[in-house]
Amino acid sequence: MHSDLASTMLRLVALLLHGLALTLGQYDICKSLVSMDDGPIWEFYACQPKPISMKEYMKVKVDPPGITCGDPPERFCTLENPYMCSDECDASNPDQAHPPKLMHDREKSGLLTYWQTVTWSRFPEPLLANITISFNKSIELTNDILVTFEYGRPTIMVIDKSLDYGRTWHPYQFYADDCMDAFGMPAKKVQDLSATNVTRVICTEEYSRWVGSKNEKNVRFEVRDRFAIFAGTRLQNMDNLYTRMESMKGLKDFFTITNLRLRLLQPALGGTYIQRENLYKYFYAISNIEVPARCKCNLHASQCLFRDGSLQCECEHNTTGQDCGRCKKTFRAKSWRPGSYLPTPNGSPNTCSASGSPQGIPIVDEPVQVTTVTAATSPRPLITKAPEITTIRTTEPPPAEPKLSSLLSEPDNTDKEFKTIPKPAQTEKPPSPAEETVEIKEEKVAPKPKSGHGSSSSGEKHKEKSATSKVLKSALPQSRQLSGIAYGNYKDCECYGHSNRCSYIDFLNIVTCVSCKHNTRGQNCEHCRLGHFRNATAELDDENVCIECNCNQMGSLHDRCNETGYCECRDGATGLKCEDCLPGYYWRQGCFPNVCDEEFLLCQNAGTCYQGQRCLCPPGFKGVLCEQPKCGSGEGDCDAASTSFLSLATILLCALLHQLATLTA
Repeated sequence: MHSDLASTMLRLVALLLHGLALTLGQYDICKSLVSMDDGPIWEFYACQPKPISMKEYMKVKVDPPGITCGDPPERFCTLENPYMCSDECDASNPDQAHPPKLMHDREKSGLLTYWQTVTWSRFPEPLLANITISFNKSIELTNDILVTFEYGRPTIMVIDKSLDYGRTWHPYQFYADDCMDAFGMPAKKVQDLSATNVTRVICTEEYSRWVGSKNEKNVRFEVRDRFAIFAGTRLQNMDNLYTRMESMKGLKDFFTITNLRLRLLQPALGGTYIQRENLYKYFYAISNIEVPARCKCNLHASQCLFRDGSLQCECEHNTTGQDCGRCKKTFRAKSWRPGSYLPTPNGSPNTCSASGSPQGIPIVDEPVQVTTVTAATSPRPLITKAPEITTIRTTEPPPAEPKLSSLLSEPDNTDKEFKTIPKPAQTEKPPSPAEETVEIKEEKVAPKPKSGHGSSSSGEKHKEKSATSKVLKSALPQSRQLSGIAYGNYKDCECYGHSNRCSYIDFLNIVTCVSCKHNTRGQNCEHCRLGHFRNATAELDDENVCIECNCNQMGSLHDRCNETGYCECRDGATGLKCEDCLPGYYWRQGCFPNVCDEEFLLCQNAGTCYQGQRCLCPPGFKGVLCEQPKCGSGEGDCDAASTSFLSLATILLCALLHQLATLTA
């Protein structure tokens, strides 16, 4: 009796907890009790921590050394009052010091605090400053990054990101008052992006033009606007965003970071040119940096706590690690996988299973499962595992030449993926400690065709693997730094001979050519620069593949033309280069409508049209079309200006008529 009552009460409690869990929100909980006939059991869900401000957990470093003002003390002035340079920065005086920690303090006293650099006293040497922000943890951005500048926003700056704790860097967004002049990129806004190019790195002019430091201080990296492309302007359709996170390659990684870097390349100029007579008004000052984000826990944790000097996920689903990136030792019956947002609204937890449990035996009744190996925290490159990899073919036809991006290999946490198939079960070995840090993802492809001769011989395998390892090693980039962005030198760049340098953009998983020559542009230098068009008679690797448009500046809207070389003409202009005028127009530093012509706009009163620009009127008439007589009807006297053109007889006749009118009055 008592046992039945206890069982009933337990079921009610489980039902209550289950209902309460479902009302807490999407992906907020990892598990809940569910009432079953055999008693309550745990039901697991994909889960993630709530967004928080990362201000308290960030570590900030500035360089180069000596860029922070105050040592030695220095006077400075502002752009609003450029000649009242009475302010001073002094590192030895707490009231006048501006150290880096003031970029992310809470300002409890209510007074505005900020970090500040030295002034541009060494002009024309560039005033450059790097601000590196470390979180010591993978985080996922949930809202806009906000940087607040005092005394003016930079004229030129870049925000970089890192996915591997600062080992490699990639541009996140460019900022300039003139993007084309500063970076050779057309200016764009996030609102110009679409679902297909939402992860594109853009240059924006929205936060760099001088509008007055008191009115505009903030520089943003717009995360919310990118979310809105999928979820709507008010982010009401989050299910669509989460679905895209799972289905769109690179979207999750685009919003994932371990470090940020602000590269300040030119200070605010106050809307004018650099005034060398007063360089004390040019410097950088930052009062606040906001990074709203959540801990990345691979959908295996709903809480993230600060322990031992860093953020740690409180892992569920039998996972462990700082990011819940591997299964616990006794729960490795099947490969680790991150949780999934699908199916909404609770997702798939992909729980690690205990050895010997039924859940640990995958049921294979569909095509062969291919394992995707992603490097984690080990410093060794992936190619050290090459001898254990067997390459397979998918149902898609292979490209004629392998893409260089598929051959690249870098240190861990760079998210480059190699498709492999595991060896037969009887040859598998327990994972070593080094292998425990390797993240495994699974996706389905068509089954591998069976061979009548079984597997290849060990000698052929060794030969194939050695060749693969050799190719991979030869593709490793010889990295160097160019303006703070990592580039590599490649001998075999797919640039059609217009460039010999490539850049591997990690989080987009593409290789793009750098500094395309011969007026080309594009990922492989396959397109023509603006103001040029494709020479149809030349091959892609020809130095003359792109021809200048040469549009007439007076007759065309801009200097660009279409793929056949035709320029876009202004109203009235025509021709290949917009150098001619349509009928009814005349040329005068551009095409203007005719004033007169010989068909529709006829000059009146025997006037003649001169080159379509004006009517030559006979004596006694005026107007655009000679339509007005110079002696108006009913006037008491003739126009004095026209009398010189009249004959003596006309003058006498006018005088006689005037006298006659006087006598009869």
